[in-house]
Amino acid sequence: MTPLLPGSATLGVLGGGQLGRMFVQAAHSLGYRCVVLDPDKASPAGAVADQHLCADYLDSFGLAQLARDCDAITTEFENVPAIALETLAGMRFVAPSGECVAVCQDRAVEKAHFEKAGVPCAPHAVITNEIELAAIDPSLLPGILKTSRMGYDGKGQVRVRTPLELSAAWERLGSVPCVLEQLLPLAAELSVIVVRGADGSIVNFPVQQNLHRDGILAVTEVPASGVDAALQQQAVASARQVAEAMGYVGVLCIEFFLLQDGRLVVNEMAPRPHNSGHYTLDGCDVSQFEMQVRAMAGLPLVAPRLVQASVMLNLLGDLWFRDGSGPQTPDWAAVLALPGAHLHLYGKAEARPGRKMGHLNLTADTPEAARAVAAQAAAILGLPF
Repeated sequence: MTPLLPGSATLGVLGGGQLGRMFVQAAHSLGYRCVVLDPDKASPAGAVADQHLCADYLDSFGLAQLARDCDAITTEFENVPAIALETLAGMRFVAPSGECVAVCQDRAVEKAHFEKAGVPCAPHAVITNEIELAAIDPSLLPGILKTSRMGYDGKGQVRVRTPLELSAAWERLGSVPCVLEQLLPLAAELSVIVVRGADGSIVNFPVQQNLHRDGILAVTEVPASGVDAALQQQAVASARQVAEAMGYVGVLCIEFFLLQDGRLVVNEMAPRPHNSGHYTLDGCDVSQFEMQVRAMAGLPLVAPRLVQASVMLNLLGDLWFRDGSGPQTPDWAAVLALPGAHLHLYGKAEARPGRKMGHLNLTADTPEAARAVAAQAAAILGLPF
């Protein structure tokens, strides 16, 4: 593709959440104009874009206008209808493609892709009807039953120990297509963000170590502590295999489980910048959002460098309700008095428990120092660490 040079093109994004907001900010820093299509009049990305098309993702007029006004288009979340991306691809360059996003939207298809790419994943079975439910191999229990579609941040998932619990859980999830994954003994959760260009060039960010609480990412640390170089190289190689097997273009995050026996298995992937990569805004010489801009604009993909050890704390709306009464603004002044503290709020008007309101990056010269300042910040905010 002919590169879309900074200062001379307009980039479009489907979706107006915080990922779209940070994408727009990265694009603006390079001199691009941005158009956001999102049905929410108060969307965080729409608030900072040059133009906000307030329309449904399948609105034909909205899509036509987005294609007319933009030179290339991306998406900020995986649950945008893949058909919308495929429609836009008939008019403009789109990255990632609708076909790639569709793979990530269905856990069963995603698992099949991992196997096709030669990357090991957890033992699992697909359940689409009562016959398949009754035929489940008992060795998959205890396990986690996950809806094939529309599950994220712990939603659409139920832990089950017995065939009876499995049957009840499937019914509770609406008897929709599901994937049952064997529950594995975890030592750590890791992720790798890769970036692939339309020319096949590919680079990656460092391996990230993650901690989830209630199915939502709470903490990311880079470098990944206690993960040896060989395992990190394996994770990076596997992530690259997954991207290349799809012909993927853009930023792709692959999540892994490191098992107690030392094996590495892939968990899932996200066809976009990822929560676990937010530290790159302050810890790397180029952020995951700028890399998304580069990939869709056909600019060179330089290998990102970690310039400081980083800890990212996810900030949920629960912080505004710590004392059990009405919402109160957290003590940002005390947090920002810490060395290496970088606060990123997403411009959401209303705080609600469980809602992602922002994140806090803590950077330092060493992993130990980054962890120490992160512990101080967590104590101020009342977060476990």
